[in-house]
Amino acid sequence: MFARGGASGAFAVALLGALAPSLSAQRATMTELDSYVARAVRDWRVPGLAIAVVKDDSVVFAKGYGVRELGKPGAVDAGTRFAIGSTTKAMTAVALGMLVDEGKVRWDEPVITYLPGFRVGDPYVTRELTVRDLLTHRGGLGNADQLWAGVDYSSEEISRRVATLQPAYSLRSGFIYQNIMYAIAGDVIAAASGVSWATFLRTRIFAPLGMTATEPTLGALAGQANVATPHMEIRDTIRPVANRPVDSVAPAGAVWSSVGDMAKWARFILDSARVGGKRLLTAATYREIMSPQVVAPTSMYTTMPLVRPHFFTYGLGWFLHDYAGEAVAMHTGSIDGMSAIIGLIPDRRVGVYVLANLDHAELRHALMYRVFDLYSGRPPRDWSRELLALNAGIDARADSARRQQEQRRVADTRPSLPLDRYAGTYANPTYGEAVVTVRDGALHFAFGSGRSGRLTHWHYDTFESRWEDIRMTPSLVVFAPDGAGGVSSVRAFGITFPRARARP
Repeated sequence: MFARGGASGAFAVALLGALAPSLSAQRATMTELDSYVARAVRDWRVPGLAIAVVKDDSVVFAKGYGVRELGKPGAVDAGTRFAIGSTTKAMTAVALGMLVDEGKVRWDEPVITYLPGFRVGDPYVTRELTVRDLLTHRGGLGNADQLWAGVDYSSEEISRRVATLQPAYSLRSGFIYQNIMYAIAGDVIAAASGVSWATFLRTRIFAPLGMTATEPTLGALAGQANVATPHMEIRDTIRPVANRPVDSVAPAGAVWSSVGDMAKWARFILDSARVGGKRLLTAATYREIMSPQVVAPTSMYTTMPLVRPHFFTYGLGWFLHDYAGEAVAMHTGSIDGMSAIIGLIPDRRVGVYVLANLDHAELRHALMYRVFDLYSGRPPRDWSRELLALNAGIDARADSARRQQEQRRVADTRPSLPLDRYAGTYANPTYGEAVVTVRDGALHFAFGSGRSGRLTHWHYDTFESRWEDIRMTPSLVVFAPDGAGGVSSVRAFGITFPRARARP
Protein backbone atom coordinates (compact mmCIF):
# COMPACT_ATOMS: atom_id res chain seq x y z
CA MET A 1 0.00 0.00 0.00
CA PHE A 2 3.03 2.26 0.34
CA ALA A 3 3.89 2.06 -3.37
CA ARG A 4 1.55 4.86 -4.41
CA GLY A 5 3.56 7.63 -2.67
CA GLY A 6 1.82 10.77 -1.37
CA ALA A 7 0.15 10.35 1.98
CA SER A 8 0.90 6.64 2.08
CA GLY A 9 4.62 7.25 1.54
CA ALA A 10 4.64 9.91 4.26
CA PHE A 11 2.88 7.44 6.57
CA ALA A 12 5.53 4.80 5.86
CA VAL A 13 8.33 7.20 6.77
CA ALA A 14 6.50 8.20 9.93
CA LEU A 15 5.86 4.57 10.80
CA LEU A 16 9.50 3.62 10.32
CA GLY A 17 10.54 6.60 12.41
CA ALA A 18 8.22 5.48 15.18
CA LEU A 19 9.53 1.92 15.03
CA ALA A 20 13.22 2.85 15.02
CA PRO A 21 13.55 3.59 18.75
CA SER A 22 11.71 0.38 19.56
CA LEU A 23 14.00 -1.69 17.32
CA SER A 24 17.04 0.07 18.71
CA ALA A 25 15.87 -0.55 22.25
CA GLN A 26 15.24 -4.20 21.45
CA ARG A 27 18.75 -4.60 20.04
CA ALA A 28 20.18 -3.04 23.20
CA THR A 29 18.04 -5.36 25.31
CA MET A 30 19.28 -8.42 23.45
CA THR A 31 22.90 -7.24 23.76
CA GLU A 32 22.40 -6.97 27.50
CA LEU A 33 20.81 -10.42 27.58
CA ASP A 34 23.74 -11.86 25.62
CA SER A 35 26.22 -10.55 28.19
CA TYR A 36 24.04 -11.75 31.06
CA VAL A 37 23.71 -15.29 29.66
CA ALA A 38 27.45 -15.57 28.93
CA ARG A 39 28.31 -14.53 32.49
CA ALA A 40 25.67 -16.82 34.03
CA VAL A 41 26.87 -19.84 32.03
CA ARG A 42 30.33 -19.34 33.54
CA ASP A 43 28.95 -18.80 37.06
CA TRP A 44 26.91 -22.01 36.90
CA ARG A 45 29.74 -24.03 35.30
CA VAL A 46 27.46 -25.18 32.46
CA PRO A 47 29.51 -26.80 29.66
CA GLY A 48 27.11 -25.75 26.91
CA LEU A 49 23.81 -23.87 26.66
CA ALA A 50 21.58 -22.45 23.95
CA ILE A 51 18.72 -19.98 24.30
CA ALA A 52 16.08 -18.58 21.97
CA VAL A 53 13.68 -15.71 22.62
CA VAL A 54 10.46 -15.20 20.67
CA LYS A 55 8.40 -12.01 20.55
CA ASP A 56 5.17 -11.99 18.59
CA ASP A 57 5.97 -14.01 15.47
CA SER A 58 9.69 -13.30 15.41
CA VAL A 59 12.76 -14.97 16.85
CA VAL A 60 14.53 -11.95 18.35
CA PHE A 61 17.44 -13.84 19.89
CA ALA A 62 19.00 -17.26 19.40
CA LYS A 63 22.53 -18.14 20.43
CA GLY A 64 24.72 -20.90 21.82
CA TYR A 65 27.37 -20.72 24.52
CA GLY A 66 30.15 -23.08 25.51
CA VAL A 67 30.86 -26.50 24.05
CA ARG A 68 28.95 -29.62 23.16
CA GLU A 69 31.36 -31.75 25.20
CA LEU A 70 34.03 -30.76 27.68
CA GLY A 71 37.52 -31.35 26.36
CA LYS A 72 36.42 -31.13 22.75
CA PRO A 73 36.29 -28.05 20.50
CA GLY A 74 32.75 -28.33 19.10
CA ALA A 75 30.87 -25.16 20.03
CA VAL A 76 27.18 -24.97 20.89
CA ASP A 77 25.08 -22.92 18.48
CA ALA A 78 21.37 -22.38 17.88
CA GLY A 79 21.30 -25.58 15.81
CA THR A 80 22.88 -27.89 18.40
CA ARG A 81 20.56 -30.73 19.38
CA PHE A 82 19.88 -31.53 23.03
CA ALA A 83 17.40 -33.80 24.77
CA ILE A 84 14.33 -31.64 25.39
CA GLY A 85 13.04 -34.02 28.07
CA SER A 86 9.55 -33.46 29.40
CA THR A 87 8.91 -30.43 27.23
CA THR A 88 8.01 -33.26 24.82
CA LYS A 89 4.78 -33.70 26.81
CA ALA A 90 3.16 -30.63 25.30
CA MET A 91 3.75 -32.12 21.83
CA THR A 92 2.00 -35.32 22.88
CA ALA A 93 -0.91 -33.24 24.16
CA VAL A 94 -1.14 -31.31 20.87
CA ALA A 95 -1.08 -34.58 18.92
CA LEU A 96 -4.02 -35.85 20.96
CA GLY A 97 -5.75 -32.50 20.48
CA MET A 98 -5.53 -32.94 16.72
CA LEU A 99 -7.24 -36.32 17.06
CA VAL A 100 -9.88 -34.73 19.29
CA ASP A 101 -10.57 -32.19 16.54
CA GLU A 102 -10.93 -35.03 14.04
CA GLY A 103 -13.43 -36.83 16.28
CA LYS A 104 -11.10 -39.82 16.72
CA VAL A 105 -10.41 -39.20 20.43
CA ARG A 106 -12.38 -37.61 23.26
CA TRP A 107 -10.63 -36.13 26.30
CA ASP A 108 -13.03 -37.67 28.80
CA GLU A 109 -13.44 -41.06 27.19
CA PRO A 110 -11.97 -44.02 29.13
CA VAL A 111 -8.57 -45.14 27.91
CA ILE A 112 -9.89 -48.68 27.46
CA THR A 113 -12.12 -47.40 24.64
CA TYR A 114 -8.97 -46.97 22.54
CA LEU A 115 -6.76 -49.56 24.26
CA PRO A 116 -9.07 -52.45 25.28
CA GLY A 117 -6.18 -54.38 26.81
CA PHE A 118 -5.04 -51.52 29.06
CA ARG A 119 -5.00 -52.35 32.77
CA VAL A 120 -3.73 -50.90 36.04
CA GLY A 121 -3.70 -52.63 39.40
CA ASP A 122 -7.17 -51.41 40.42
CA PRO A 123 -10.23 -52.44 38.34
CA TYR A 124 -12.06 -49.21 39.14
CA VAL A 125 -9.19 -47.06 37.90
CA THR A 126 -8.83 -49.27 34.82
CA ARG A 127 -12.49 -48.66 34.00
CA GLU A 128 -12.61 -44.93 34.79
CA LEU A 129 -9.18 -43.57 33.76
CA THR A 130 -9.66 -41.13 30.87
CA VAL A 131 -7.43 -39.70 28.17
CA ARG A 132 -7.43 -36.41 30.09
CA ASP A 133 -6.21 -38.25 33.20
CA LEU A 134 -3.22 -39.59 31.26
CA LEU A 135 -1.99 -36.03 30.67
CA THR A 136 -2.65 -34.47 34.08
CA HIS A 137 -0.72 -36.62 36.61
CA ARG A 138 -3.92 -37.24 38.56
CA GLY A 139 -4.54 -40.89 37.68
CA GLY A 140 -3.97 -42.19 41.21
CA LEU A 141 -0.71 -43.97 40.37
CA GLY A 142 2.71 -43.49 41.90
CA ASN A 143 5.75 -42.31 39.98
CA ALA A 144 7.03 -45.72 38.73
CA ASP A 145 9.92 -44.21 36.76
CA GLN A 146 12.13 -47.18 37.63
CA LEU A 147 10.18 -49.08 34.96
CA TRP A 148 12.06 -47.14 32.28
CA ALA A 149 14.98 -45.46 34.04
CA GLY A 150 16.13 -48.55 35.93
CA VAL A 151 15.32 -51.44 33.62
CA ASP A 152 15.71 -52.06 29.87
CA TYR A 153 12.06 -52.93 29.30
CA SER A 154 10.44 -52.33 25.93
CA SER A 155 7.47 -50.01 25.57
CA GLU A 156 5.21 -53.04 25.29
CA GLU A 157 6.63 -54.62 28.43
CA ILE A 158 6.23 -51.40 30.40
CA SER A 159 2.58 -51.17 29.31
CA ARG A 160 2.06 -54.77 30.42
CA ARG A 161 3.65 -54.15 33.81
CA VAL A 162 1.46 -51.09 34.43
CA ALA A 163 -1.26 -53.67 35.13
CA THR A 164 0.46 -54.40 38.45
CA LEU A 165 0.65 -50.77 39.61
CA GLN A 166 -1.51 -50.25 42.68
CA PRO A 167 -3.08 -46.85 43.43
CA ALA A 168 -1.01 -44.41 45.48
CA TYR A 169 -4.07 -42.17 46.04
CA SER A 170 -7.69 -42.01 44.92
CA LEU A 171 -8.31 -41.26 41.27
CA ARG A 172 -8.27 -37.49 40.60
CA SER A 173 -7.76 -36.64 44.28
CA GLY A 174 -4.09 -35.68 44.02
CA PHE A 175 -1.07 -35.10 41.82
CA ILE A 176 1.98 -37.35 41.38
CA TYR A 177 4.12 -36.68 38.33
CA GLN A 178 3.68 -39.69 36.05
CA ASN A 179 5.79 -40.21 32.94
CA ILE A 180 4.44 -43.66 32.13
CA MET A 181 0.88 -42.39 31.63
CA TYR A 182 2.24 -40.18 28.85
CA ALA A 183 3.65 -43.30 27.24
CA ILE A 184 0.14 -44.76 27.36
CA ALA A 185 -1.11 -41.52 25.77
CA GLY A 186 1.27 -42.25 22.90
CA ASP A 187 -0.36 -45.67 22.55
CA VAL A 188 -3.75 -43.94 22.31
CA ILE A 189 -2.38 -41.73 19.51
CA ALA A 190 -1.18 -44.79 17.61
CA ALA A 191 -4.44 -46.67 18.10
CA ALA A 192 -6.62 -43.74 17.05
CA SER A 193 -4.50 -42.52 14.13
CA GLY A 194 -3.12 -45.75 12.73
CA VAL A 195 0.49 -44.50 12.84
CA SER A 196 3.08 -44.50 15.60
CA TRP A 197 3.49 -41.57 17.96
CA ALA A 198 6.88 -40.79 16.39
CA THR A 199 5.46 -40.79 12.86
CA PHE A 200 2.52 -38.66 13.95
CA LEU A 201 4.84 -36.02 15.44
CA ARG A 202 7.07 -36.01 12.37
CA THR A 203 4.24 -35.62 9.87
CA ARG A 204 1.67 -33.59 11.80
CA ILE A 205 3.87 -31.27 13.90
CA PHE A 206 7.54 -31.21 12.88
CA ALA A 207 6.96 -31.02 9.12
CA PRO A 208 4.30 -28.25 9.12
CA LEU A 209 6.38 -26.18 11.57
CA GLY A 210 9.58 -26.69 9.58
CA MET A 211 11.33 -28.36 12.52
CA THR A 212 13.90 -30.11 10.34
CA ALA A 213 16.51 -30.52 13.09
CA THR A 214 14.13 -32.33 15.46
CA GLU A 215 13.99 -36.10 16.06
CA PRO A 216 11.35 -37.90 18.15
CA THR A 217 13.80 -40.31 19.82
CA LEU A 218 17.43 -40.73 20.76
CA GLY A 219 17.59 -43.76 18.50
CA ALA A 220 16.62 -41.65 15.48
CA LEU A 221 19.51 -39.27 16.22
CA ALA A 222 22.22 -41.91 15.80
CA GLY A 223 25.11 -40.81 13.58
CA GLN A 224 23.94 -37.21 13.18
CA ALA A 225 26.12 -34.14 13.69
CA ASN A 226 25.96 -31.16 16.07
CA VAL A 227 24.63 -33.12 19.05
CA ALA A 228 25.38 -32.17 22.66
CA THR A 229 26.81 -34.65 25.17
CA PRO A 230 25.23 -34.85 28.64
CA HIS A 231 27.26 -33.89 31.72
CA MET A 232 26.83 -34.33 35.45
CA GLU A 233 28.65 -33.05 38.50
CA ILE A 234 30.37 -36.07 40.04
CA ARG A 235 32.45 -35.55 43.16
CA ASP A 236 32.64 -31.79 42.51
CA THR A 237 33.79 -32.27 38.91
CA ILE A 238 31.68 -31.72 35.78
CA ARG A 239 32.07 -34.84 33.62
CA PRO A 240 30.55 -36.18 30.40
CA VAL A 241 28.20 -39.12 30.97
CA ALA A 242 26.30 -41.57 28.82
CA ASN A 243 22.84 -40.69 27.55
CA ARG A 244 19.87 -42.02 29.50
CA PRO A 245 17.52 -43.38 26.81
CA VAL A 246 13.87 -42.41 27.21
CA ASP A 247 12.69 -44.06 24.00
CA SER A 248 10.69 -46.75 25.84
CA VAL A 249 8.41 -43.99 27.20
CA ALA A 250 9.05 -41.63 24.30
CA PRO A 251 5.83 -39.53 24.48
CA ALA A 252 6.87 -38.46 27.98
CA GLY A 253 10.21 -36.99 27.02
CA ALA A 254 12.28 -38.52 24.21
CA VAL A 255 12.44 -35.69 21.64
CA TRP A 256 15.80 -34.14 20.69
CA SER A 257 15.86 -30.67 19.19
CA SER A 258 17.65 -27.32 18.97
CA VAL A 259 16.60 -23.91 20.24
CA GLY A 260 16.29 -22.88 16.61
CA ASP A 261 13.59 -25.48 16.07
CA MET A 262 12.01 -25.06 19.50
CA ALA A 263 11.63 -21.35 18.79
CA LYS A 264 9.33 -22.43 15.94
CA TRP A 265 7.38 -24.53 18.43
CA ALA A 266 7.12 -21.57 20.84
CA ARG A 267 5.89 -19.30 18.04
CA PHE A 268 3.28 -21.92 17.12
CA ILE A 269 1.96 -22.12 20.70
CA LEU A 270 2.02 -18.34 21.17
CA ASP A 271 0.00 -17.98 17.96
CA SER A 272 -2.70 -20.28 19.40
CA ALA A 273 -1.55 -23.33 17.40
CA ARG A 274 -1.32 -21.61 14.03
CA VAL A 275 1.52 -21.77 11.53
CA GLY A 276 1.58 -19.68 8.37
CA GLY A 277 -1.92 -18.51 9.22
CA LYS A 278 -3.24 -22.07 9.27
CA ARG A 279 -4.71 -23.65 12.39
CA LEU A 280 -3.40 -27.06 13.40
CA LEU A 281 -5.77 -27.08 16.38
CA THR A 282 -9.19 -25.53 16.75
CA ALA A 283 -9.36 -22.52 19.05
CA ALA A 284 -11.43 -24.53 21.54
CA THR A 285 -8.95 -27.40 21.71
CA TYR A 286 -6.04 -24.99 22.06
CA ARG A 287 -7.78 -23.30 25.00
CA GLU A 288 -8.45 -26.69 26.59
CA ILE A 289 -4.78 -27.67 26.40
CA MET A 290 -3.67 -24.37 27.94
CA SER A 291 -6.31 -24.32 30.69
CA PRO A 292 -5.79 -25.47 34.32
CA GLN A 293 -6.89 -29.06 34.88
CA VAL A 294 -5.50 -29.90 38.32
CA VAL A 295 -3.80 -28.09 41.20
CA ALA A 296 -0.10 -28.97 41.28
CA PRO A 297 2.25 -28.73 44.29
CA THR A 298 4.63 -25.76 44.20
CA SER A 299 7.26 -28.14 45.58
CA MET A 300 7.69 -29.31 41.97
CA TYR A 301 10.10 -26.40 41.52
CA THR A 302 12.55 -25.05 44.07
CA THR A 303 12.25 -21.63 42.42
CA MET A 304 8.69 -21.07 43.63
CA PRO A 305 9.64 -19.34 46.93
CA LEU A 306 11.24 -16.59 44.82
CA VAL A 307 8.46 -16.50 42.21
CA ARG A 308 5.68 -16.50 44.86
CA PRO A 309 2.78 -17.49 42.58
CA HIS A 310 -0.83 -17.11 43.67
CA PHE A 311 -1.76 -20.26 41.77
CA PHE A 312 0.19 -23.22 40.43
CA THR A 313 -1.67 -25.69 38.25
CA TYR A 314 -1.20 -28.17 35.41
CA GLY A 315 -2.93 -28.06 32.04
CA LEU A 316 -2.45 -30.67 29.31
CA GLY A 317 1.34 -30.87 29.14
CA TRP A 318 1.94 -27.45 30.72
CA PHE A 319 2.53 -26.04 34.19
CA LEU A 320 0.42 -22.89 34.52
CA HIS A 321 1.09 -20.23 37.14
CA ASP A 322 1.21 -16.48 37.61
CA TYR A 323 4.29 -14.31 37.85
CA ALA A 324 4.07 -10.62 38.76
CA GLY A 325 0.41 -10.56 37.81
CA GLU A 326 0.81 -12.28 34.44
CA ALA A 327 -0.18 -15.77 33.35
CA VAL A 328 2.72 -18.09 32.51
CA ALA A 329 2.78 -21.44 30.72
CA MET A 330 6.00 -23.36 31.23
CA HIS A 331 7.58 -26.78 31.55
CA THR A 332 11.02 -28.16 32.26
CA GLY A 333 12.77 -31.20 30.88
CA SER A 334 15.35 -33.13 32.91
CA ILE A 335 17.18 -36.27 31.84
CA ASP A 336 20.54 -37.41 33.21
CA GLY A 337 22.97 -34.74 32.10
CA MET A 338 20.49 -32.64 30.10
CA SER A 339 18.20 -29.74 31.04
CA ALA A 340 15.49 -27.83 29.19
CA ILE A 341 12.84 -25.21 29.87
CA ILE A 342 10.14 -23.48 27.87
CA GLY A 343 8.37 -20.44 29.26
CA LEU A 344 5.60 -18.39 27.65
CA ILE A 345 3.64 -15.30 28.59
CA PRO A 346 0.80 -15.73 26.07
CA ASP A 347 -0.77 -12.30 26.64
CA ARG A 348 2.52 -10.62 25.71
CA ARG A 349 3.35 -13.22 23.05
CA VAL A 350 6.77 -13.64 24.63
CA GLY A 351 8.52 -16.98 24.80
CA VAL A 352 11.89 -18.31 25.86
CA TYR A 353 13.46 -21.72 25.34
CA VAL A 354 16.69 -22.90 27.01
CA LEU A 355 18.66 -26.11 26.49
CA ALA A 356 21.77 -27.12 28.46
CA ASN A 357 24.02 -30.16 28.66
CA LEU A 358 24.32 -30.22 32.45
CA ASP A 359 22.09 -32.19 34.79
CA HIS A 360 19.40 -30.01 36.39
CA ALA A 361 21.08 -26.76 35.34
CA GLU A 362 18.67 -24.50 37.18
CA LEU A 363 20.14 -21.52 35.40
CA ARG A 364 17.32 -22.32 32.99
CA HIS A 365 14.77 -20.82 35.41
CA ALA A 366 16.92 -17.74 35.94
CA LEU A 367 17.09 -17.05 32.22
CA MET A 368 13.37 -17.61 31.73
CA TYR A 369 12.36 -15.11 34.41
CA ARG A 370 15.06 -12.68 33.28
CA VAL A 371 13.52 -12.63 29.81
CA PHE A 372 10.05 -12.21 31.29
CA ASP A 373 11.28 -9.18 33.24
CA LEU A 374 12.92 -7.66 30.17
CA TYR A 375 9.60 -7.65 28.33
CA SER A 376 7.45 -6.50 31.23
CA GLY A 377 9.23 -3.25 31.96
CA ARG A 378 10.06 -4.38 35.48
CA PRO A 379 13.42 -3.33 36.93
CA PRO A 380 16.13 -5.87 36.06
CA ARG A 381 16.48 -8.60 38.64
CA ASP A 382 19.56 -10.77 38.92
CA TRP A 383 17.80 -14.10 38.88
CA SER A 384 21.05 -15.95 38.29
CA ARG A 385 22.60 -14.60 41.49
CA GLU A 386 19.42 -15.23 43.49
CA LEU A 387 19.03 -18.79 42.26
CA LEU A 388 22.71 -19.56 42.82
CA ALA A 389 22.23 -18.49 46.44
CA LEU A 390 19.00 -20.49 46.69
CA ASN A 391 20.68 -23.60 45.29
CA ALA A 392 23.62 -23.17 47.64
CA GLY A 393 21.15 -23.28 50.52
CA ILE A 394 19.50 -26.40 49.11
CA ASP A 395 22.91 -28.05 48.72
CA ALA A 396 23.81 -27.11 52.28
CA ARG A 397 20.60 -28.68 53.58
CA ALA A 398 21.32 -31.82 51.57
CA ASP A 399 24.81 -31.98 53.09
CA SER A 400 23.28 -31.53 56.53
CA ALA A 401 20.82 -34.37 55.87
CA ARG A 402 23.68 -36.65 54.85
CA ARG A 403 25.57 -35.76 58.02
CA GLN A 404 22.47 -36.47 60.09
CA GLN A 405 22.08 -39.83 58.37
CA GLU A 406 25.69 -40.60 59.23
CA GLN A 407 25.06 -39.57 62.83
CA ARG A 408 22.07 -41.92 63.03
CA ARG A 409 24.28 -44.79 61.96
CA VAL A 410 24.68 -47.19 64.87
CA ALA A 411 28.32 -48.09 65.40
CA ASP A 412 29.68 -51.50 66.28
CA THR A 413 26.74 -53.49 64.93
CA ARG A 414 27.00 -56.57 62.74
CA PRO A 415 24.68 -58.20 60.22
CA SER A 416 22.27 -60.54 61.97
CA LEU A 417 22.98 -63.33 59.45
CA PRO A 418 25.95 -64.79 57.62
CA LEU A 419 26.44 -63.07 54.26
CA ASP A 420 25.38 -66.08 52.24
CA ARG A 421 21.91 -65.93 53.86
CA TYR A 422 21.32 -62.56 52.17
CA ALA A 423 22.24 -63.90 48.74
CA GLY A 424 19.42 -64.85 46.42
CA THR A 425 16.91 -63.59 43.92
CA TYR A 426 14.28 -61.07 45.00
CA ALA A 427 11.34 -60.28 42.74
CA ASN A 428 8.91 -57.37 42.59
CA PRO A 429 5.79 -58.00 40.44
CA THR A 430 6.08 -54.56 38.83
CA TYR A 431 9.79 -53.91 38.50
CA GLY A 432 11.28 -57.38 38.15
CA GLU A 433 14.22 -59.09 39.81
CA ALA A 434 17.07 -57.93 42.01
CA VAL A 435 19.90 -60.41 42.52
CA VAL A 436 22.19 -60.46 45.56
CA THR A 437 25.40 -62.48 45.42
CA VAL A 438 28.53 -62.92 47.51
CA ARG A 439 31.73 -61.91 45.72
CA ASP A 440 35.17 -61.80 47.27
CA GLY A 441 33.75 -61.83 50.76
CA ALA A 442 31.21 -59.03 50.20
CA LEU A 443 27.62 -58.73 49.06
CA HIS A 444 26.88 -57.47 45.55
CA PHE A 445 23.48 -56.07 44.48
CA ALA A 446 22.22 -55.97 40.89
CA PHE A 447 18.93 -54.69 39.51
CA GLY A 448 17.94 -53.72 36.01
CA SER A 449 20.27 -51.72 33.80
CA GLY A 450 23.38 -50.37 35.49
CA ARG A 451 22.07 -50.56 39.02
CA SER A 452 24.86 -52.77 40.24
CA GLY A 453 27.29 -52.32 43.07
CA ARG A 454 29.25 -53.73 45.98
CA LEU A 455 27.56 -53.52 49.39
CA THR A 456 29.36 -52.51 52.55
CA HIS A 457 27.81 -52.92 55.97
CA TRP A 458 26.11 -49.79 57.31
CA HIS A 459 24.41 -51.04 60.47
CA TYR A 460 22.23 -53.99 61.52
CA ASP A 461 20.82 -55.43 58.26
CA THR A 462 21.33 -52.27 56.23
CA PHE A 463 24.13 -51.97 53.69
CA GLU A 464 25.43 -49.13 51.58
CA SER A 465 26.03 -49.62 47.88
CA ARG A 466 28.66 -47.82 45.85
CA TRP A 467 27.14 -48.10 42.40
CA GLU A 468 29.26 -48.91 39.39
CA ASP A 469 27.37 -46.30 37.32
CA ILE A 470 29.18 -43.03 38.08
CA ARG A 471 25.92 -41.10 37.65
CA MET A 472 24.50 -42.67 40.80
CA THR A 473 25.21 -41.55 44.35
CA PRO A 474 25.67 -44.14 47.14
CA SER A 475 22.42 -45.34 48.68
CA LEU A 476 21.19 -47.74 51.33
CA VAL A 477 19.96 -51.28 50.70
CA VAL A 478 17.85 -52.66 53.55
CA PHE A 479 17.26 -56.38 54.17
CA ALA A 480 14.36 -57.69 56.26
CA PRO A 481 15.16 -60.95 58.12
CA ASP A 482 12.28 -63.42 58.19
CA GLY A 483 12.89 -64.52 61.78
CA ALA A 484 13.74 -68.05 60.70
CA GLY A 485 17.35 -67.60 59.69
CA GLY A 486 16.62 -66.16 56.25
CA VAL A 487 15.62 -62.91 54.56
CA SER A 488 12.06 -62.09 53.50
CA SER A 489 12.75 -59.02 51.34
CA VAL A 490 15.20 -56.32 50.36
CA ARG A 491 14.42 -52.65 49.76
CA ALA A 492 16.34 -50.41 47.34
CA PHE A 493 15.46 -47.39 45.16
CA GLY A 494 12.22 -47.10 47.11
CA ILE A 495 11.14 -50.55 45.90
CA THR A 496 10.51 -53.61 48.08
CA PHE A 497 11.65 -56.85 46.45
CA PRO A 498 10.24 -59.97 48.22
CA ARG A 499 12.45 -63.04 48.36
CA ALA A 500 11.83 -65.24 45.35
CA ARG A 501 14.02 -68.27 45.75
CA ALA A 502 17.33 -69.27 47.22
CA ARG A 503 20.38 -68.75 45.08
CA PRO A 504 21.90 -72.12 44.04
